[in-house]
Amino acid sequence: MKKYFSIIRIFILSLTVFLTSCVQDDVYSTPDLQGKCQDLTPTKTIAEVKTAFANNTATITDDIIIEGYVSSSDESGNVYKTIYLQDAPENPTQGLVVSVDAVSTYTSFPQGSKVYIKLKGLAFGRYGNVLQVGYNNIDPITNTATFGRIPEKLVANHLVRSCASKVKMVPKVITLASLTNTSTVDPLIGALVQINNAEFPINLLCNIYAPNGTTVNRQIVDPTMTTPINSRVVRNSGYASFAADQLPSGNGTFIGILSKFNSDYQFFINRVSDLNMKGARLDGTTPSCTFNTTGKTMKTVAEVKAYFTGALAQIPDNAYLKAQVTANDKTGNLFKYIYVEDKTGGIRVNIDMASLYADPRFFVGKQVLINLKDLYVGSVNTEVQLGGLFNGNVGRVLANDVYKHFFPTTDFTDVVATEKTIAGLTDADVGRWIKIKNLQFINDDLGESYAGGSNTSRTLEDCSGAKISLTTSSFANFASRQIDSGKGDLYGVLTKYNGKYEVWITNPLGADFDGNRCDGSPAPVFESIFNEDFSGALTNNWTAVSVLGTAVWNIQQFGNPKPCVVMSGNGNEDWLISKPITLAGYKNYYLSFETDGRASVPSNPLEVYVTDNYTGNYATTTWTKLNPILDSDLSKFAPFVNSGKLDISNFAGKNVVVAFKYTSTATASATWELDNVKVRGRK
Repeated sequence: MKKYFSIIRIFILSLTVFLTSCVQDDVYSTPDLQGKCQDLTPTKTIAEVKTAFANNTATITDDIIIEGYVSSSDESGNVYKTIYLQDAPENPTQGLVVSVDAVSTYTSFPQGSKVYIKLKGLAFGRYGNVLQVGYNNIDPITNTATFGRIPEKLVANHLVRSCASKVKMVPKVITLASLTNTSTVDPLIGALVQINNAEFPINLLCNIYAPNGTTVNRQIVDPTMTTPINSRVVRNSGYASFAADQLPSGNGTFIGILSKFNSDYQFFINRVSDLNMKGARLDGTTPSCTFNTTGKTMKTVAEVKAYFTGALAQIPDNAYLKAQVTANDKTGNLFKYIYVEDKTGGIRVNIDMASLYADPRFFVGKQVLINLKDLYVGSVNTEVQLGGLFNGNVGRVLANDVYKHFFPTTDFTDVVATEKTIAGLTDADVGRWIKIKNLQFINDDLGESYAGGSNTSRTLEDCSGAKISLTTSSFANFASRQIDSGKGDLYGVLTKYNGKYEVWITNPLGADFDGNRCDGSPAPVFESIFNEDFSGALTNNWTAVSVLGTAVWNIQQFGNPKPCVVMSGNGNEDWLISKPITLAGYKNYYLSFETDGRASVPSNPLEVYVTDNYTGNYATTTWTKLNPILDSDLSKFAPFVNSGKLDISNFAGKNVVVAFKYTSTATASATWELDNVKVRGRK
């Protein structure tokens, strides 16, 4: 299965803001640096060295000295192992990023201080395509250089603080619209800049800078702009001292360090006391992040569900719900909805916002107040849900309305699961966080992952044989993880889809099945022997043989996920034959793959064969034909269908070759997409 790796951008930069037009760090105490300063004579400017070393990553051997003024401070914890400089305290034309393997640099290089950098022995490199000063670490074995931070023990040798007094840092006023002209903006990366008429957008009202320990992107907007690009990212660390503070809800001045990651411009907050955003919002809204329950009726989850009597219902009452959040989208298995419950039941709440987990109103375990007036209750695929209006049914609460309906409380407790059995489930349990003891995945699912390229249901059973589906989104961060093959207790949300009960987990620990199976056997272990996702050249693992017709097997950008190998043609016979695969070291062996087919008229199915005596010629080889599950809905493409585990244990101890055979006629030809060919061994 193909894997997508996201680049974790823990490149935490800083913003610096002053409540008038200038910024300084007088609000923080500064250590006595007397005797640790020195004044040097710069030999080049920041602009000159950036030009000279823009494409030169070699260690600098010349005695070059530059000077700059510190535009950042890491005292709040939002800046990490980085010092930002600019070439002048006011109206800078150049900024500079200095990467250091040191923390608490504000004690030696406070904001507003002049700093000299002795570049000999350092190097220029890039992170996120942003030029910065760092250090080439030499691998003693390969003698190759890897660009990284300046080692802490060398920082004092290369960075020298001037004996001159700190100066006020006056931010350079720019507009969000100007962040399209790279030739004028890119030189300022690392400098202190100011955006006027700045607001956090309405969909972030009542949210916080960042959840604990998680770095997130927030947006900043200029509502006076009419151009398409009127918002930019504000990158906040979950380790900053202000992370849990509520974002300002008004309009005003935003000042911070300008940065960039690849092609995306970003801002980074240095300290929240620098932000002056308390003025009236330009759209006239006066948002409140508190909810007054006086004169309002508190409803239970059961009472909210009761608004639905068979038809979509809008809640007319001046009422609210207080319920505990039991599941959110932190692992990606849920998307734009949460589950809440109280003593009377649970319900899905649809909200048109991603990363709900980063909002303290929707932390798992928090009690949230929901202003019910004008929300809708309806049934989606037979599950009763709460939300906004969409196409005549219950949908998501609009992002711009979230602050009107959801309010945090200080109440926080662990989520306690309601213990159930498969046989004992009822509609009253739908929406609840439940626990079902002593479950296992059925034999046919063992060795599979939680999900492929689309939502995937696996079957769970108890020791009496009662069954229920566990469904997982392909976007879950554990989708490609192999399911546990033992027995254990299930924790998840009970849902209902077209009249059938399903369970969704929010973490693979929800299906942590390590115990012996119901028959007393230990949990089997499945390991990969051969895994083909067609992300490389077809000839790496396969030989394509064209017997009839002009079409051939080829890799295309479809798949589960893409790419996959495809065959389609009129009057064709084509074979796709694998390299030899050794079956050794395991008790059992299984072949599996996924197919997606399409045909306008009834056409030949894809065939699959295996042999242990491949002669090098498909025609002279004795093949064993297998009986896989194939995509049976050829009226359209998608979803891919899993073949099931095809037992090839009879070939244990041998080298086998797998072959797929495509045939068609002049009047009946299907297109077959093939992906994720796997051979696994069971210990």
